[in-house]
Amino acid sequence: MGLDTAFNMAETAKIIYQGALRTQATHLGSGNQLITDAPLDNNGKGEAFSPTDLVATALGSCMLTMMGIKARSMDFDLEDASVSVTKIMASAPRRIAEIKVHLRLKQNCDDHTRKVLEETALHCPVSKSLSRELKQSVSFEWVQE
Repeated sequence: MGLDTAFNMAETAKIIYQGALRTQATHLGSGNQLITDAPLDNNGKGEAFSPTDLVATALGSCMLTMMGIKARSMDFDLEDASVSVTKIMASAPRRIAEIKVHLRLKQNCDDHTRKVLEETALHCPVSKSLSRELKQSVSFEWVQE
């Protein structure tokens, strides 16, 4: 068994159903917690992220994180970069049909750096883990300062 396999076998989270379509998840490595609620359009209160909101959020966060890792290795600072995500649901069966990801980067960079960072985002682990049936619409906005 390789090191990556052994590392990936550690439990990630413990999730407890709290009733009323709400869960509380605890990240076992840090103790950080988050709450999920079913969305308003699926019998929930919509007072917190829904599980499908977390999928969309994970995609945007993963893209930005991977860009940050790559940028650091290129001595480029991504500070103040942001991502907005929009989740579009479908029915029969109920599922995420599309995630729109808009990355806004305020830094100036040359074309080569921009291309490398964009490619890095598009190949993040979350993106590669999602079904090919789920449409990922990704846009980049490079704001010159």
